[in-house]
Amino acid sequence: MIRICRPLGMAIALLLCAPAALAEDGDAPRDREIFGWLEWVAVGERGVRLKAKLDTGATTSSMTAENIEYFERDGDKWVRFDVRDEDLEGVEIFEAPLARHVRIRRHGGKTQRRPVVKLGLCVGDVYRERQFSLIDRSGFNYPVLVGRNYMRDYVLVDSAVIYTREPSCENVRQQDGGASASDPEPDVDDLEEE
Repeated sequence: MIRICRPLGMAIALLLCAPAALAEDGDAPRDREIFGWLEWVAVGERGVRLKAKLDTGATTSSMTAENIEYFERDGDKWVRFDVRDEDLEGVEIFEAPLARHVRIRRHGGKTQRRPVVKLGLCVGDVYRERQFSLIDRSGFNYPVLVGRNYMRDYVLVDSAVIYTREPSCENVRQQDGGASASDPEPDVDDLEEE
């Protein structure tokens, strides 16, 4: 009799615990937006329009940045950098607090230290403020690499399509789900490829 009840009891316990495990982070299930593996995005408050690769293999998002400078503001470390606007063929200057540094593992096992800042990004109608590592990506095919730290819980990627819609985030501050518990990513990130 005990042997019959024990498996049944374990099954009931698993069923009772499953909803709690699924809602571990306290978020209700969301409808996820489906995008292509390449999309136009809008970065920052000014909505600088850039091409982006949505990469489910990258932990942290990355953005092109030229002329990276460190400076202090009110005792805090900040970063100033230039971004080439593909529409205006001009340069936008960004300033943001330095969140941390990350080491990116490159081909051949070498690591590269990069500054990380928090930026707002709009893909379609999904707006989130997330951490981006900064690097001159002029040698890459796309100026923005959108990683899992942005897409988690909000975005699915369809590898068969590209450029499904233009960025159009209104009331952007209200759409952001806030920082997830996993926003501070590990110090060493994934292999970056293009």
